[in-house]
Amino acid sequence: MYQNLEEHNRLVNRYLKIFFIVTLYWSTSILTVFVNKHLLSSESVNLGAPVFMSWFQCVVSAAICFAMSRCSRKYPSVFSFPNGDPLNIDTFRKILPLSLLFTLMVGANNLSLKYVSVAFYYIGRSLTTVFSVLLTWLILRQRTSFKCLLCCAAIVVGFWLGVDQESLTTVFSWRGTIFGILSSLALAMYSIQTKKSLSYVNEEVWLLSYYNNLYSIVLFLPLIILSGELETIITYPHLLAGWFWAAMILSGFCGFAIGFVTALEIKVTSPLTHNISGTAKACVQTVIATHYYNDARSALWWTSNVMVLVASAAYTRFKQLEMLRRHQQQSITTQKA
Repeated sequence: MYQNLEEHNRLVNRYLKIFFIVTLYWSTSILTVFVNKHLLSSESVNLGAPVFMSWFQCVVSAAICFAMSRCSRKYPSVFSFPNGDPLNIDTFRKILPLSLLFTLMVGANNLSLKYVSVAFYYIGRSLTTVFSVLLTWLILRQRTSFKCLLCCAAIVVGFWLGVDQESLTTVFSWRGTIFGILSSLALAMYSIQTKKSLSYVNEEVWLLSYYNNLYSIVLFLPLIILSGELETIITYPHLLAGWFWAAMILSGFCGFAIGFVTALEIKVTSPLTHNISGTAKACVQTVIATHYYNDARSALWWTSNVMVLVASAAYTRFKQLEMLRRHQQQSITTQKA
């Protein structure tokens, strides 16, 4: 009786922890999207340099981690930060693939957000689950059930329906849509690689965030030059305004928070759960965006959103049942042995 109660309490605590982290991820992610959109496209700011903004977010994130690291050494009783050396060549070699994906994901995210509305941002990045299935087959050679493939097909149909309906509006951008697709691919790969990279840093999310942002600072620099944003930044009329840098620092804090809670959610759940969580969050984000911007949409446009959400939820359920059956079969095989 006592053991059952203890096991029950342990499960309750685990689910509460997961619920809190998922809620934190949703809140942070939605806030980050709206802050970034304001910086990139609002009449008052209109920075127009998404790659530079991504780079600055990495600078702020790395600075936060560095400050935490120093404070933990000076005041260990107050601050706690895992020990690590970002300049270690072996560490750099192991974390670099994740940083490359992180750079691609964040850069494509902000580039997509520059050209599309916040409402369509969800549909533009809805193919993450489909890419996860493709990568699982290509990299791990693991086949997906027919039911899950049907769900992926429904997601693709929902995506194309959303694109078709969005193309009827004046804000549609093929460039933003392509960057959204690229971001979905990068996110699917990033989720898988994060789980692997956490093992290199003893499951320390803080340390992984520190390394990831520090390496991405260097990776973003040539992209700023190649994208032609250097001239945009130099000629920006509000470059010396205090309110502009306050907004940029806020965006940097948001960028740090979303990177941290993303790794944390993947750590306590799984890459698959994180992808589905992101899809469901984006649906809520779409509803908020249409109300906030007074953005009226057609019934077919909303149908595309519902199709993607329902198909993603069904995919998750089918995957959970498959994993449960596989676990039961392994248990039976172990007992027989």
